[in-house]
Amino acid sequence: MSIFINSDSKVLVQGMTGSEGRKHTQRMLTSGTQVVGGVTPGKGGQSVEFTGADGSPVQVPVFSSVGEAREATGADVSVIFVPAKFTKGAVVEAVEAATPLVVVITEGVPVADSAEFYALAAKSGTTRLIGPNCPGLISPGKSNVGIIPADITPPGRIGLVSKSGTLTYQMMYELRDIGFSSAVGIGGDPVIGTTHIDALQAFQDDPETDVIVMIGEIGGDAEERAAKFIEANVTKPVVGYVAGFTAPEGKTMGHAGAIVSGSAGTAQAKKDALEAAGVKVGKTPSETAALAREIFQAL
Repeated sequence: MSIFINSDSKVLVQGMTGSEGRKHTQRMLTSGTQVVGGVTPGKGGQSVEFTGADGSPVQVPVFSSVGEAREATGADVSVIFVPAKFTKGAVVEAVEAATPLVVVITEGVPVADSAEFYALAAKSGTTRLIGPNCPGLISPGKSNVGIIPADITPPGRIGLVSKSGTLTYQMMYELRDIGFSSAVGIGGDPVIGTTHIDALQAFQDDPETDVIVMIGEIGGDAEERAAKFIEANVTKPVVGYVAGFTAPEGKTMGHAGAIVSGSAGTAQAKKDALEAAGVKVGKTPSETAALAREIFQAL
């Protein structure tokens, strides 16, 4: 078992014929993901040749719409690699086609656009949205949807949810000796689809996850809300890390969502909230990995 995706997941790539879409489609195929089609308006009926996981050539068909692609392939996941100004239209199309999981990799999406397609997905009751501005998600050995490197960790029993793409990769690499059930990069924008809480609940319910690692960052109150959720609902051990201890107050840092006002949203405030909920919090990514390893080995 894994969360949100598995070895049966059938993936569409919106924007597959563009340079980023092609590059990451090849990476996903190499790691064993079932990529069943691409979507580029006006290019339906074409195909793009890639190399499969076994080294043989694979022709991936291109469709003009998500609805057409889903009908032809039975796809249940769509990953979006389109420029920011076209992202809203791509997400709306995927939601209107009742795609169960839509992963939005694109960064720089206007917050108003994100709010609009988030509301549409929530109202649909059928689509889970991950992102925007995220690296996607991976269940090692089963499926890899997005841009997370597939060769940095084997399957294992740690679950990871992270706001930061690069810290996702670092944590997976640091704990590669144990491995991961799933790792989910939720993105750091002010409006995102899947939250820390959503992933925490999924890992709590996943029998193949023994320890949960949660990476947050300064700005907003998502980590404080996650801390309350952990205290009330999560029985598995959780290890946390909050990026941004050295960030100056009142300055937007990196991700669009990372802005600090007074004491609210600071790394220390988030660390305090998590520790009050029984979460062990590392001061650095390496210390966080060491805490996770220690807890895992003690199980």
